[in-house]
Amino acid sequence: MNIHSVKDKIQNDEVLNNISSFFDNEIYLVGGAVRDILLGKENITDRDLIVADEDAKVFAQKVAEFLGAKFIPLDEANKIYRVVLADKINYLDITNPIGGSIEKDILRRDLRVNAIAVNIKTGNFYDPTNGLGDIKNKVLNGISEDNFTDDPLRLLRIFRFYSILGFEISDELMNIAKKYCDLILKPAPERVEYELMKLFDGKNAHNSLLKMDECGILERIFPFVSELKQIPPNAHHHLDLFHHSIETVRQIQAIYEKSAPEVKEHLEKIDFGGFSRIAHLKLAGFMHDIGKFSCWFIEEDTGRHRFYKHENEGETLCVPVLRKLKFSNKQIDYIKKIIKNHMYATAVVCSPELTPKVMMRYIRKMEDDSLDAIIIAKADRLSAQGPEITADMIEENLKLLSELENFYIDSLETIEPLPKLLDGNEIMKILKIPPSPLLGKILSDLHEAQINGDVNTKEEAIEFIKKEGK
Repeated sequence: MNIHSVKDKIQNDEVLNNISSFFDNEIYLVGGAVRDILLGKENITDRDLIVADEDAKVFAQKVAEFLGAKFIPLDEANKIYRVVLADKINYLDITNPIGGSIEKDILRRDLRVNAIAVNIKTGNFYDPTNGLGDIKNKVLNGISEDNFTDDPLRLLRIFRFYSILGFEISDELMNIAKKYCDLILKPAPERVEYELMKLFDGKNAHNSLLKMDECGILERIFPFVSELKQIPPNAHHHLDLFHHSIETVRQIQAIYEKSAPEVKEHLEKIDFGGFSRIAHLKLAGFMHDIGKFSCWFIEEDTGRHRFYKHENEGETLCVPVLRKLKFSNKQIDYIKKIIKNHMYATAVVCSPELTPKVMMRYIRKMEDDSLDAIIIAKADRLSAQGPEITADMIEENLKLLSELENFYIDSLETIEPLPKLLDGNEIMKILKIPPSPLLGKILSDLHEAQINGDVNTKEEAIEFIKKEGK
């Protein structure tokens, strides 16, 4: 960590250099951008600026006009304004210092690693809490206990940065998290959701979840954790259900890191919720067995633990948990689908014959989520290695899942979406039926018949619904 090279990098940043050259204000780059530059991260796109000698709104409007960018008021009460550049990738969040001075502002922040400011004109560092030392030593320390009680969301940010950075959490900071864990649900649920998704986007999400559990925070956000902990290891699982769920998150990350470029590119897509698919997949991995407790019974004659239809129960149980945290409908639909189908890819590859037709049916059903369901199936397999599961069984299962994965990747350029042969209005007209549950069933059955390859033309579809409508 060379401070002089960091100064050069900040002063050579095109956006910051344009602002510092044109405006005479006292302007500081603060927070995450400084930390990430110190850590050697390239392509910083989000920059937090403090302007110390002019109203933040007025200054942000001037900057937006100067850069040909869009001005967006983010938080009028706290005077936070966003300037989005024309490329829609780079943006600036501009505010005034809390308490009227850069020193007071810095001392009100959460972690020392986030409490470093750099004057963009002079390149001088302002680091009253020795955040530079914490970055060098790879440790997370808080600044003040009061800062966490003033805004308890900062408790969750401890574990978000632990997940992203991999820095150790100091004992003092862990004690603060334990002391105030009851406050974790005081912040708006939208803010909690944002921090959780940042956490799941980190490569150390599994360890972060364990640390949150150690502090008592995890169960307050996810009450189902108490049920997971009640299901012990069994013939198929070497871990209790809670640690199996955590291990599934770890395995998803490990599989991603070893995956082919096509798989990585897919998992890095931001298709919903403003976060990557892999972040959502790891959350789904953490929740994939939440239906087991409700379905759990032990056979009297064999002593085996059974969890019939737990995937269907889990699909239902995840919804209120996610809705309470203000996840969007698209995010919830994705997580529901992954939970319901977390064993589907394994069931497919265990078919008597793994033919192209069998694999294509899987792709038709899972569509854009085909790879996601394969990856969670692999992670689930690697996370369950009880006494009845041999190394050969695991190796064979992973080999077949990889075969399905490769078939999907090879099919991407040629596969076309299923055509819509009949819509609801056409079916009602042909069968002379009103909108009803029967109509919904016929539409679902027709789609399934298309997936199976039993119906391929409009004429065949008409014949099919006539039989269904009898």
